[in-house]
Amino acid sequence: MERTYKVGGMTCGGCVSSVTNALTRLSPDLDIQVSLDDGTARVRGEHEGAVIERAIEDAGFDFAGEAPGRC
Repeated sequence: MERTYKVGGMTCGGCVSSVTNALTRLSPDLDIQVSLDDGTARVRGEHEGAVIERAIEDAGFDFAGEAPGRC
């Protein structure tokens, strides 16, 4: 499963690292790519959106739902 989520509040490379680390801690089997330019986090692997949302918010960022046009 691959889904892309919108992440608000990222302003620098450190923010990207924080979101990446928060999501990577969920499972070492997830493939995570966080984009500062797009304000998104792409997650490949078995996961639930609610868990992703909680991890992003716990890291101090705004979860803005799934990016439109992505599956």
